[in-house]
Amino acid sequence: MTQLNKEKINKILIIKLRGIGDVVLSTIVIDNLRRDFPNARIDYLVEKPSEPGLLGLKEINQVLLFERNDFWKKVSLILQIRKAKYDLIFDFFTNPSTALITFLSGANYKVGYPYRGRKYAYNLYGPEERGRYHSAQLHLETLKLLGLNSSFTSLHYSISSSALIMADKYFKENFSENDFVVGICPTGGWESKKCDPEKFAEISNALIKKYNAKIFIIWGKSDEEDAHKIHSLLEEKSFIAPETSIQELAALISRCKILIANDSGPMHIASAVGTPVLGLFGPTNPYMHGPYGNRNEWIRLDELECIECNLLVCPRKHECFRDLPVEKVLHKVESLISKNNIVIPVHG
Repeated sequence: MTQLNKEKINKILIIKLRGIGDVVLSTIVIDNLRRDFPNARIDYLVEKPSEPGLLGLKEINQVLLFERNDFWKKVSLILQIRKAKYDLIFDFFTNPSTALITFLSGANYKVGYPYRGRKYAYNLYGPEERGRYHSAQLHLETLKLLGLNSSFTSLHYSISSSALIMADKYFKENFSENDFVVGICPTGGWESKKCDPEKFAEISNALIKKYNAKIFIIWGKSDEEDAHKIHSLLEEKSFIAPETSIQELAALISRCKILIANDSGPMHIASAVGTPVLGLFGPTNPYMHGPYGNRNEWIRLDELECIECNLLVCPRKHECFRDLPVEKVLHKVESLISKNNIVIPVHG
């Protein structure tokens, strides 16, 4: 069996494709790798939407891009990786394409998961069990199996100075320093993962009534309609963000006191930038994909027989969100306030 020799590792490549949230969760390895390999070069291979959150991280040397639908760019990428002569590659995605890239990389140490049809590509493996660990924890368990440090648990997402300036300007113009600003984010990769605007509005009204919260709706390009519907349902009792880049969206999230979000990239970005987040779950598994870290909470309607269906489109009436009791959501918000020592201004 291959044994990892730390002294022979000077160049490391981390591979993590697909969603922004998935990449954010993988950044849990960065501080640990820096502990074991303080002088090594560490590069990342991701898809374009995930690039901005990595570019400014001082721990990362270079971000490579995977072009899913361009054969010749894939060939060029493999040649680029071979030329770089990485000593250690972590393929945290382990699909057929990334397995092939890793196999052809020329690296001495090739780490992946022992999935059927892909084991050929690796000489070191992460855990065999699927569905046993939270997605972030799975990365740490992989490091443990290799005898590497796994004590650091922070996630990372880089926000540019220009995005922070934009967010600070917006907050200065619209909120006072002590306002209890609650971010509401209707973003979701699947239609079934997206909480209905009516429920978001119901939750928001309860927060306004109980805490005099300032509701701030943060949205991505695919969620503009839902965002404006929530804003309309609240009858001008909310603020709605302007159209933003992903960096600006992250900056706005970082300025909120808490964020309430679907299972989505912004939910994980909130964890990474230090904003306590409440994740709303229906068709997906919060034990595997919930917001990572003790500062956060998640909620779902466990008693529903179809909960965690993993269907992209709900064939029923979206009861997992429509029937979610607002009182239970408020209880989770209270927990966020308490565990994060958030001060709520007294209001008459």
